[in-house]
Amino acid sequence: MYDEKIWSVSDVNSAIRELIENSLMPFWLHGEVGTLNIHRSGHVYLTLKDKRCQMRAVFFNGARQARSINLRVGDQVEVLGKLTVYEVRGEYQFSIKQIRPVGIGDLQRRFEELKRKLDTEGLFLPERKKSIPLLPERIGVITSPDGAAIRDFLQIIKRRFPNISIMIYPAPVQGSGAAEKIADGVRFFSRNQSVDVIVLTRGGGSMEDLWPFNEEKLARAIAAATIPTISAVGHEIDFTICDFVADLRVPTPSAAAELVIGRREEFEKQLVHADKYLRQAVQSRLLDLRRRVESAADNYVFREPAHMIHQKQQFLDELTKSYSVVFERRLIQLNNHCRLLQQRIHSAAPTALIRESSLRLKNLRRTQTMVATNYLSESNSLLMAFDNRLEALNPQRVLERGYAIVNDPENGKIITDHHQPPGKKLQATLARGRLNLLVDN
Repeated sequence: MYDEKIWSVSDVNSAIRELIENSLMPFWLHGEVGTLNIHRSGHVYLTLKDKRCQMRAVFFNGARQARSINLRVGDQVEVLGKLTVYEVRGEYQFSIKQIRPVGIGDLQRRFEELKRKLDTEGLFLPERKKSIPLLPERIGVITSPDGAAIRDFLQIIKRRFPNISIMIYPAPVQGSGAAEKIADGVRFFSRNQSVDVIVLTRGGGSMEDLWPFNEEKLARAIAAATIPTISAVGHEIDFTICDFVADLRVPTPSAAAELVIGRREEFEKQLVHADKYLRQAVQSRLLDLRRRVESAADNYVFREPAHMIHQKQQFLDELTKSYSVVFERRLIQLNNHCRLLQQRIHSAAPTALIRESSLRLKNLRRTQTMVATNYLSESNSLLMAFDNRLEALNPQRVLERGYAIVNDPENGKIITDHHQPPGKKLQATLARGRLNLLVDN
């Protein structure tokens, strides 16, 4: 007897989904793209077919990967995924997790093997990479002269720095023999030292199209280059062996042009900032010097130099007079003492007393002479010290240090303000001689 349970369509589709999805593990499937719809949601809907049959397939969030391999109707592809059932329609489909053009598996294997080999040899180490010049004068570009990559590169260079020299080494960028031609270009620029940086560039494409940039002969030519190299191959999602060996990798040819010459606006801003800083520094320095000149001009040494000399001369005269009075007073005291001793000698008759008094008199005279000599020496030393101080304050010595006294020859007044009418005649007194000046502005 048949089961009396009555199933709904949803129950049947759900049971079939569980049966199919649980019975088969993920596997690789080969087929030709029959229809293709890359939805704006980021999902890819397509059909895969062979000579007799076709199958629906879906690649959730696969739009980016489909575009990276330039997926088109009619392409032979290999997809990794599993069978699922779309219960709403009761249709089974292949849910894709990974997609690649036919033959890409072997290329990917060769890519990974060469990458591991060169990495083991140290060709990818950061310390062996050369720095890219900030603003090179000459740029060597290795690419196809007919490609869009070189047109984009030259357009950006011309717009920003049209005076930079560009040398193009023409070389095929895909197909048989392309890797050797590109390597010849690298060796040419390294040998001639005719450029400051080398750029290897081409537009995007499939892994087969980009394969010359994964060849070992080109990688070793880049590693041996004596000039900094930039790899600008394909799109941002594309990676080649050249990207790892080159001194710098950029995502696109346009980005290479942007990076190799920098941004003109940034340089202009830096120049404006430097100009502003220098002007402010010069103005600040001039203001400081002007204040120092004005301060020096206000000093009484320059305002009234003769008055200062007269003051010092008067002080020296008073000091000389004071020492003279003290010296004379001391001499009078010594003379009075001598006379007193002479009187005592005359009044005392004994010979012994006379001899003793004569000896004391000689000693007093000797002491008087020493005191007078020391006093005169101290007075001369003090007088010389004051004379040296006066000489140091002499305006002539100030002028010999590079200063000048500017005055109006009409009235003899000293000029302390730089605001003077154009054409006015002035006179500058220097350490040696005078200069006649004429105010310009």
